[in-house]
Amino acid sequence: MLYLTSDDFPVFVPFGVIGFYRYLWYLIRIAASFTYRPIPLPENPTYIASEDVTIIVPTIDAGEEFKEAANSWLVGKPKEILIITEERMKGPLQELANQVDPDRIRVLTVPFANKRLQMAHGIRNTTTDIIVFADDDAIWPPTMLPYILACFEDQKVGGVGTSQRVQPVGKKMTVWEVLAAFRLTIRNIEIASSTHIDGGIPCLSGRTAAYRTIILKDPEFLHGFTHDYWLGKYQLNSGDDKFLTRWMVSHGWSTYVQCCKEAELLSTMKPNWRFLKQVLRWTRNTWRSDLRSLFMERHIWTSHPYVAYTMVDKLFNPLTLLVGPTLVSYLIYKSTIPLDQGGYHLPWWNIVASYMVWLLATRTAKLLPHLWHQPEHIIYVPAFIIFGYYFAIMKIYALFTLHETAWGTRAGIGDPTTATAAAADTGKDPVSSSEKGEYMGTSIISPQPHTPRSYYTPAVEMQTGFAPQAAYGGQTAYVR
Repeated sequence: MLYLTSDDFPVFVPFGVIGFYRYLWYLIRIAASFTYRPIPLPENPTYIASEDVTIIVPTIDAGEEFKEAANSWLVGKPKEILIITEERMKGPLQELANQVDPDRIRVLTVPFANKRLQMAHGIRNTTTDIIVFADDDAIWPPTMLPYILACFEDQKVGGVGTSQRVQPVGKKMTVWEVLAAFRLTIRNIEIASSTHIDGGIPCLSGRTAAYRTIILKDPEFLHGFTHDYWLGKYQLNSGDDKFLTRWMVSHGWSTYVQCCKEAELLSTMKPNWRFLKQVLRWTRNTWRSDLRSLFMERHIWTSHPYVAYTMVDKLFNPLTLLVGPTLVSYLIYKSTIPLDQGGYHLPWWNIVASYMVWLLATRTAKLLPHLWHQPEHIIYVPAFIIFGYYFAIMKIYALFTLHETAWGTRAGIGDPTTATAAAADTGKDPVSSSEKGEYMGTSIISPQPHTPRSYYTPAVEMQTGFAPQAAYGGQTAYVR
């Protein structure tokens, strides 16, 4: 590489510094993730899943994969599972619920599909101390709930997350699913390291996350959660997990992430090009949330400075990533000019080959934690490199289209403003006038000691059926 830069070495020093800086911090994250330790199970737990846990699952199109996921949740013996859907999907989902466990699964509805309204409706119908939100395809290991509840032994902890892996839709992962698996491996390292370094995390992923019910029952939270606007103009439907994480930080609650096999969920990803639409939605949510955390709310700077640093780093990441190909393009151009006219000594193909070798070596090294367990995925490293540059351009595009709030990958999810108005008209407003009176003066702004509470118990909106309970056969739903 020194030979490559021998013509005008000082020009390349800043770019070398950027590369050194990025990989130094990557090594720091790796070291922190190796020294991280999950919270062990207590000998005498304060919380018992069968008494203290309600699982809330907002969905509109759950299929057969829901039954596998629901069976894995039931192994942990939660008190209740609430499936929140739109009214037109009540019948099909009730049928699925009856096939799994009609006694512990209840199906409730909102007028229109809107994830935040569905989650808020589930919160209002919860009577336990702990709420666990889960995607309808999230498959849990049998030890998931005990390991989540272990974190709540610390009364300052308000939210708990988990590590994740990709569950292929078919028999074999597509290239899109492998790319998602690469991203999740890197994410698992990042959340373990940030949790170890300063106890924070950029986002408690909505695929599975647990919270104290007393926090989410707060009318101030419910109103803000369902009336969340970007720039005061564009109402948000997705990004619910970002909002919840920021709420924990701004209201003085700690968070923790259990990064271990005992609390590692399996989740499906889009097995085709629609994965890119998922990534675009997630990227917009990240931009909005990080900008709010850093420059509007600003609690993150004092509560979790390392997480604040990672957010700032991500703001500039697209630009630093695109520096490489820009510089290589410049070198190729200079290589076509004769040496006596200021050109470079190396032919263009030598520059390209050197750059390709560098990319393959560094990206493979970055993916070693994943490739150690699935070495057959090494053939997808070139696809990961291409995706990285595409993602950098996508991040810039997403920054200039933050006003677009559509879901993007699910049909039937309409305008959140319309859904919110419809919920209010039908009496399913997340914060009704009676509740505002009931909870007046009880805004939760800081951690409180655990004490038994009597939550408002809503009227039963529908009776579950009495179809025979689906046999589970004692098999473990978590298959590696």
